[in-house]
Amino acid sequence: CSLQAGLAVLLKAERLFHSSYHSQAVHIRPVCRVISHWFAQLPCNGFTVAACLFHVQDASCLAMSWELRQTLTVVFDFFSSGQGKKDWSLFKMFSRTLTDTCPLASQSKVYVDISPKNKEKELLEVSPAPTSVHEAVVQGEKKTYAVYDLLSPLLFNTSRSLNVQLKWKRPQDSSEMPIPTLHAQRYVGGYGLQTGEICTLIYNTHPYRAFPVILLETVPWYLRLYVHTLTIITKGKENKPS
Repeated sequence: CSLQAGLAVLLKAERLFHSSYHSQAVHIRPVCRVISHWFAQLPCNGFTVAACLFHVQDASCLAMSWELRQTLTVVFDFFSSGQGKKDWSLFKMFSRTLTDTCPLASQSKVYVDISPKNKEKELLEVSPAPTSVHEAVVQGEKKTYAVYDLLSPLLFNTSRSLNVQLKWKRPQDSSEMPIPTLHAQRYVGGYGLQTGEICTLIYNTHPYRAFPVILLETVPWYLRLYVHTLTIITKGKENKPS
């Protein structure tokens, strides 16, 4: 469908590349193919034949398929540019709205995190009304998502375009952004090949849970890294990476 229909309509280049952060990735991996088997029960004493079709994973992995997954991650910072307001909409971010679904897509959904910061106060208001609500546990916290299914015939009946909007019913008690469970800071220190260094600080604010971390570094062109100088310090003690 290219840019004619579906979620790809939102991929407007000048909006994406002027965001605070964007990342494009292509993931290709081999996957064992799923094989279908028929199971039939022979007739006995006049009873009807019971047959069923079930799918099993190829244990020996003789049949192989390739999975292609393309991802696009974009971060918009409306809290800074919007004078401390967190309200946003699809049109405000992408200068476009969703007008139709791609006929070739088997699934096409938009998820909006509407988890309230304070369980007693429903501060978030999302419009239009979602087609369904999904709950999941993410990093030990219960999250609530408003789901917009573009394949649902009811979604585009009332309007020819979908512009998801999230508003706050009243100003928050604090203008500070909530600190995520996992966040990081990174800086370059020193100078030259002798004293130059890259330092990355990773914080886990969860009260009791530990998380595995995969660190992907983007190295400036003027720095040459020596892997044998890598040091990882956790709570003042050196920690060996896996």
